[in-house]
Amino acid sequence: MSRRLLDKLPKMMADPEFAVAWEETREEFSIAREIIRTRVAAGMSQKELAEKIGTTQSVVARLESGEHTPSVSTLKRVAEATHSKLRIELVPSDGGSHAAL
Repeated sequence: MSRRLLDKLPKMMADPEFAVAWEETREEFSIAREIIRTRVAAGMSQKELAEKIGTTQSVVARLESGEHTPSVSTLKRVAEATHSKLRIELVPSDGGSHAAL
């Protein structure tokens, strides 16, 4: 997310409709940011990542836009291509902890 958008975010969140929409898409944009961060850390362009995961640059661009939620298998391929480890985590929404099984 750009610095200018981050600077405007608090004011935008004052709009109840925007705040609801933001919360509804938080996970998608979080995944997109992680794909971008991982790709950049690996020193790869979108085209290079696309070639390594067997797709096109335009598909990688859509994944990085947050408009398309990738499958777990796609995330695994991204992790492998960028020499990363995929970790998916479910946490309690109330901040508490799950009971150990």
